[in-house]
Amino acid sequence: MKIAFITNEILTEYPSYTTVHLAYQAMKMGHEAYLTGVGELSYLPNGHMGGMAFRVEEGVESPELMLQEMQEADGHDIVDTSEPKVKRTAITSETLDVLFIRNDPSKDRENRPWAQSAGVVFGKIAARNGVIVLNDPDALHNALNKMYFQHFPELVRPRTVISRHLDDIRRFYDDCNQQIVLKPLQGSGGKDVFMVKGPDADNLGQIVETIGRSGFVIAQEYLPAAAGGDTRMFIVNGRPLENDGKIACFQRVNESDDFRSNMHVGGRPTQVDVTDEMLRLAEALRPKVIEDGLFMIGLDIVGDKLMEINVFSPGGMMSAGVQQETEFFSTVIKAIEKKVYYRKIYNGRLNNASLAIME
Repeated sequence: MKIAFITNEILTEYPSYTTVHLAYQAMKMGHEAYLTGVGELSYLPNGHMGGMAFRVEEGVESPELMLQEMQEADGHDIVDTSEPKVKRTAITSETLDVLFIRNDPSKDRENRPWAQSAGVVFGKIAARNGVIVLNDPDALHNALNKMYFQHFPELVRPRTVISRHLDDIRRFYDDCNQQIVLKPLQGSGGKDVFMVKGPDADNLGQIVETIGRSGFVIAQEYLPAAAGGDTRMFIVNGRPLENDGKIACFQRVNESDDFRSNMHVGGRPTQVDVTDEMLRLAEALRPKVIEDGLFMIGLDIVGDKLMEINVFSPGGMMSAGVQQETEFFSTVIKAIEKKVYYRKIYNGRLNNASLAIME
């Protein structure tokens, strides 16, 4: 199959990123794999999606070397005038089998607002032209901010208020025994996330004002179990991702006084045992995940509740493999291979959302 992975930018990728390893694994399994950024995509005169991308070349010894070669070529005009090892090549929805949208819109909110929805927009064009687009771009469009989380059952979510009005949030603060977490509706990586409790009540107005400058404010009840970190679990085709009898998950623990467990703010991956509560949460999500065509998502679990659902670019699959002493990238690629097979035998009669979640 011919598969392209969409990131924010090649230059901002890291060797440990899930997208990098998925692209490399696809090449190792005999597929024609490409890696590109949303800014390299185009709408072509014939109505197809096009773009310039780096092909994952055979014979590259590791994902780290693959990314290094691509990044050196991506910054070629700035770094030196020597011939780069790899070059961009044209891709188009006329020949692609799969487009895997893996850019994080929240990372482009401040400096590249034009790029936030670009992957989704071009993904819709590709899907219209018969490419299997993962996750389904219509679902991704609905999930461009964290309001999408509220469409899942209340059973799995913390109590939440979303507002820009201080009075709404102050009432909610009192209802939650004066301990809540505040964060922006659009954001990731633990940025601009605050915990407010009794002694800090005087700061509530200032925090709401600060977050509110960029949009709506999410206020969530504080879950005491968060003190022990959270668990990232991967869901593929509506079920926990599994290989060799092991589920792709790990716990993120911050050993500092910071209540956030995100890797970007010092969270450290550790091993975790999958509990019945975690599996119950995953099962409760499955009908909505299937309905929306969400092929691969990441769950952030605290106790018996979900803190977030990452539908764009859930990361940490390498950490999950290390902690579970296996690897999960090949399992994901095999799941995608089946979708290409189903598309072929049904000759375009299955819609993208159905193909995206089909096992």
